[in-house]
Amino acid sequence: MEKNSKKVVAVILARGGSKGIPRKNIAPLAGKPLIAYTIEAAKRCSLIDRVIVSTDDDEIAKVARDYGAETPFKRPPELAADTSRPEPCLKQAVEWLEENENYKTDIVVYLQPTDLFRPKGIICEVVKKLLENEKLDSVFAAVTTHKNFWRKKDEKFEKLASDILYGVSRRLREPLYREDTGIALATKVDFIKQERRIGDNVDVVINNLEFSFLDIHDPIDFWLAEKCIEKMKEEKTIELYEL
Repeated sequence: MEKNSKKVVAVILARGGSKGIPRKNIAPLAGKPLIAYTIEAAKRCSLIDRVIVSTDDDEIAKVARDYGAETPFKRPPELAADTSRPEPCLKQAVEWLEENENYKTDIVVYLQPTDLFRPKGIICEVVKKLLENEKLDSVFAAVTTHKNFWRKKDEKFEKLASDILYGVSRRLREPLYREDTGIALATKVDFIKQERRIGDNVDVVINNLEFSFLDIHDPIDFWLAEKCIEKMKEEKTIELYEL
């Protein structure tokens, strides 16, 4: 794939204080640390210039470097709490690079270590779409669904989409799209500096592969992920994924 003039930086957030699975980001999964899958997937994308792991934890930083990522800074404690949001952490990463290395990022690629079942090439797809269309602010992975969604507001349940039609075949319904930014998201840096993960004008890359639903946050997810990898190896479908 032809190189571009924009500076594209992947930022992987991996704090040390995970609760559901202690030391989750470096816990061994099917032969290697969980975070390794995401680092390796990012490094396989030729459109990404740098792969940065933002962490507050020295051991995670070492594992990240062992698998080819950079850890040029240590994430401040106030951005590594249980309630910390991703957006300030992404902003801190790009501003640190600018202030300490005079490195000006154009596009940030956000990837979550807990979303490891990425379709082959999807990271490059979201970046490529953003690079090729100047009108776009963000491109992310999305899953299509024909399910109906409701929310509770003022003690009443209401449909999230007012044009849901009942009695219409599922195949004839217009699909909804579930944002799946942990799989892959590319956003122009101006929005990241505003602590916005996603801009106003967006496009998506559809991701409907069988196991991409799995987001690892507790021990049963971890066990299931290993079983999924075993099944893919048996059925020789593992080459469809960035594993």
